[in-house]
Amino acid sequence: MVVSIKRKIKDSFLSEGNSGKNMSDGGARVRPCKGMGGMTALYRKEMSDHIRSKRFLIVLGLILLTSCASIYGALTSLSDAIASDASCIFLKLFTLSGSSIPSFTSFIALLGPFVGLSLGFDAINSERSEGTLNRLVAQPVYRDAVINGKFLAGATIIFIMVFSMGLIAGAVGLLATGVPPAAEEAGRVLVLLFFTSVYICFWLALSILCSVLCRHAATSAMIVIALWIFFALFMTLVVSIVANALYPMGQTASAGQILDNYSCQMSLNRLSPYYLYSEAVSTIMNPMVRSTNIILPQQLSGAITGYLSLGQSCLLVWPHLTGLLALTAVVFAASYISFMKREIRSR
Repeated sequence: MVVSIKRKIKDSFLSEGNSGKNMSDGGARVRPCKGMGGMTALYRKEMSDHIRSKRFLIVLGLILLTSCASIYGALTSLSDAIASDASCIFLKLFTLSGSSIPSFTSFIALLGPFVGLSLGFDAINSERSEGTLNRLVAQPVYRDAVINGKFLAGATIIFIMVFSMGLIAGAVGLLATGVPPAAEEAGRVLVLLFFTSVYICFWLALSILCSVLCRHAATSAMIVIALWIFFALFMTLVVSIVANALYPMGQTASAGQILDNYSCQMSLNRLSPYYLYSEAVSTIMNPMVRSTNIILPQQLSGAITGYLSLGQSCLLVWPHLTGLLALTAVVFAASYISFMKREIRSR
């Protein structure tokens, strides 16, 4: 009888040990993190940190303020635009600019990188400098769950922020004009918001890459800001200089040389995410745009003027979306590889 009781106790002890007890730690149970190696827990933690941070509230307030200001500027010039063309009134709220206020799309193209910068420039190096990164990777979680959770949490915040901003701007414009949008107009606005989210996610991935490579948050922030200013302001100037050097534009330049120069400028400019986004949203928000490439006069002969459907406009900007997604994937892959290979030591 005593032998059978001892055997049952031994079997139960062994079964508990096989299910997760660590004998070297005094029998303490080591609970493996659930949800893709702990990424779910890290994702929720990063989401909570973003939402509760003052930085997020400041950025959200700035974006909402600029979007409402752009809608106000569009409303001031809407009557003149309707007098010349009364179609697509709802889309004009996002593309028209006031006398001193840029349009909604121009604001987002310029300030969108700031959102991604603010969410990711200190994602890794701040925890490294505070000494919490080595304690984090010492937990029973996969190492790649750290950077994956940070990027996915930031991307979720970006999508929520952009779509909330678009809905608020659309609601303000709807209340001001009293003209409800058609189904296709609403679809174009949704495509615009999706493009905007992907565009900002690229800058989030770039800021995370700089956060992995740089030890100090200020250094990574300065690098991303420098790239932001270069792509937004100086990229066009550099491309123009390169194109003019390759295909000179003199007074005796032929039509072929002019075409080659313009084609070179367009191809080089499309290496910039700022140009890709601006060209894509201008095509989506204007149904009259029928091509994103150079149109020759002989191609216009016999063409019937009219509006493109939403599906046809999406086909025009599909390469732009693919380019933005590819840039985001490449930059995040670089940050992922760098983080996985980097040695994490205590301070």
